Amino acid sequence: MTNPTTASNDRADHMSTAGDTIQYVTIVIGGQLFGLPISKVHDVFVPESITRVPLSQTEIAGVLNLRGRIVTAINMRRRLGLPPREGEHGIMAVGIEFRGESYGLIIDEVGEVLNLSSSQSEANPSNLDRRWTEISAGVHRLDGQLMVILDVERVLGNIAEQMAA
Repeated sequence: MTNPTTASNDRADHMSTAGDTIQYVTIVIGGQLFGLPISKVHDVFVPESITRVPLSQTEIAGVLNLRGRIVTAINMRRRLGLPPREGEHGIMAVGIEFRGESYGLIIDEVGEVLNLSSSQSEANPSNLDRRWTEISAGVHRLDGQLMVILDVERVLGNIAEQMAA
């Protein structure tokens, strides 16, 4: 039989550890590893039939239908000023909600889900590429790699404001 005090302490330890941990969906754009807090991610999907929207901002790839919802597709390579990807084969999208609207971030790859300690995130290094800094909420240093944490407000804020105007 489990000691109620031990069980209670185990739950408390788990809760304090879990509270200090953030889950990130890792994505790759132009060879750079990014992390998107899993709480912001609603879907991961392969975008099909994207309809271009005339006179839209360059980073808007168009709109698509995702299970009956109209989703604005954002080309993250264009958003970051990166060259177009070679071919459209294998592209992925991450579905998020922002200010009551649905968006699909078109990316190169989706990776794994990482559990990282929030206390180990760092401010953007001074030598971080300006394009990354503009959309970043900080970084995590991983084994031989730097993961840039995407800030959804910074990624979509200007786009959403221009669309509303």
